[in-house]
Amino acid sequence: MSDHPHDHEATQALDNLRAALAGHGIVLPSLDLHLLSYAGRYDSAPLIALGNCNPATAQRLAEALAGTP
Repeated sequence: MSDHPHDHEATQALDNLRAALAGHGIVLPSLDLHLLSYAGRYDSAPLIALGNCNPATAQRLAEALAGTP
């Protein structure tokens, strides 16, 4: 863990998002903290990089957000 003042907030959000996606059978392999967000000292949490996914995963994500099975 870094010494960024919002590190815990960002990692908790990342863990929560991974768990929520997994609950729908969705895995985004490149989901992670956006490392360049740590380069500056801003008064906000680091960004979370959602990353890339294939079309099937994008469709599953869209369905989960829409509330369809």
